[in-house]
Amino acid sequence: MKYLKSLLVATIAFVVAVVMANPAAAVAAKFHSATGSVNNAGSLVVSFDERGLGNGNIDYTLDADATALYACINGGGKHPQAANKESFEGSVTAGGSFESKNGRVVASLTAGPLEAPQFQCPKGQKRVLAAVTYTNIVLTDTTNGTSVSVADTSRIFVNV
Repeated sequence: MKYLKSLLVATIAFVVAVVMANPAAAVAAKFHSATGSVNNAGSLVVSFDERGLGNGNIDYTLDADATALYACINGGGKHPQAANKESFEGSVTAGGSFESKNGRVVASLTAGPLEAPQFQCPKGQKRVLAAVTYTNIVLTDTTNGTSVSVADTSRIFVNV
């Protein structure tokens, strides 16, 4: 009986030591919410709430495919019916580290927009971002190996 008691105490001490040495094994990280939007600069903003975290800093990456439409706008804020617009595609990424408070991180990451293409607008017009779309948006907690897909999002700044 005394042997079993000693074995039980030793087993409990071992389990506690393993969990304390690897805090990630003791957590069940899960995204409670993650939403995407496009800000006034045309950047993708993903706001999220992740729970079930241990203490310390949690590292994140944000990846998405982007399509941007740039156009030339005249001084009256209008887009002349011309071929001086260009659409192109690429990927955007961002990363960040946030401190977990009470096992939770509530934060946002911003990525993009794609850089303006190299085309010239006629005299008296300026090149602007007319519209942007973000697809295949994935937010990853690289500390705990948890990912979440975020719904596609887009915004039109100028009808062209």
